[in-house]
Amino acid sequence: MINFDNTEVAFSYRTDGELKKAYYMFKMLGYPFLVSLGKKVLVPAIELGLPLQSLVRMTIFKQFCGGESVEESNEAIERIKAYGVKAILDYSVEGNQNEIEFEKTTSKLLKTIKAAEIQDAIPFAVFKVTGICRHELLEKKSAGLAFSKEEESEWDRVRERVTKICSAGAVKGFPVMIDAEESWIQAGIDELAEEMMARFNTEKPLIYNTIQMYRHDRLEYLKALHERAIKQKYFPGIKVVRGAYMEKERERAELMGYPSPIQPDKDASDRDYDAAVRYIVENIDYISLVAGTHNEASTMSLVNIMEEKDLSPNDPRIYFSQLFGMSDHLSFNLAHFGYNVVKYLPFGPVKEVLPYLIRRAEENTSVKGQTGRELQLIMTELQRRKELKKMAGKP
Repeated sequence: MINFDNTEVAFSYRTDGELKKAYYMFKMLGYPFLVSLGKKVLVPAIELGLPLQSLVRMTIFKQFCGGESVEESNEAIERIKAYGVKAILDYSVEGNQNEIEFEKTTSKLLKTIKAAEIQDAIPFAVFKVTGICRHELLEKKSAGLAFSKEEESEWDRVRERVTKICSAGAVKGFPVMIDAEESWIQAGIDELAEEMMARFNTEKPLIYNTIQMYRHDRLEYLKALHERAIKQKYFPGIKVVRGAYMEKERERAELMGYPSPIQPDKDASDRDYDAAVRYIVENIDYISLVAGTHNEASTMSLVNIMEEKDLSPNDPRIYFSQLFGMSDHLSFNLAHFGYNVVKYLPFGPVKEVLPYLIRRAEENTSVKGQTGRELQLIMTELQRRKELKKMAGKP
């Protein structure tokens, strides 16, 4: 029986010093005003060239990222691999605005796929479309607005980049996940993802789309996608998450005066998340699942559904996923019992990864109980180790 309170297993890969640093990190994240202040001060300060990158690198970057490059990230990959946990290299640069940067990001993504070919601890590649496409172009596409001739050419280049990335994985039989983003650009991303799935998933899921269950329409989207896939004869891959843009979504909807796409409350998000996971497992011969969650109840629910369906813990069609630096009690205890577990391991230059880090900080602050749970588990493990040393007569 899995026990998510087993901190010995959860933190086996962390030294005492690392756990103490993590404790102070989550302690800071427990104060919303500090996170808000950091967002307002850090980003412009670094943009102005103030020498704060070293501070960021040694604190929040160290907690949530593998390094600034693929090579730097290898140490983290090998460490968690020793405990049965795999990694997804995530080049967490987004919001680029010019063709040079788009091509640079595409090259980086292709490099992560190449690295994964020789590294059995990396079962997926992943990318954000905003790393290789202008946000405004995606927004116009998602709204169904007509493109100018120049924009048509620009969109063709975006499709070429997406195809190049997906093809690089698919020809090697290596799955590629496309991340979800804000609702007002998601329709364009969905279109690209479904086009890639129809092209490359004719025998098994190799391209995965991501659905965010904090949106009230995503369960319906999942079922409709399944029906389209049956008609077009391809096998969908789906990553299910609750989502990471909730505050921004609500603010924009209120500002622009349209109905919010967000669930009315957390219970509704939880309900639809669990319903989506169950729907996929009930259709597991056709749809493969990556369950991205830091929620213990949802994690245990999937474990129970797998047992109910008599599915092996290491069924290759089902992965549990958490972010690096968070919810180790889920990741490492699941892996200890033989389940497929993968950590999102972001990497990239500190300055360019900062928007991702700010979102992680805000997520820990806004998700009720998240920071408190992390702190309680770390304190429990530090106390356990202290008592062991005392029993052994060590200082």
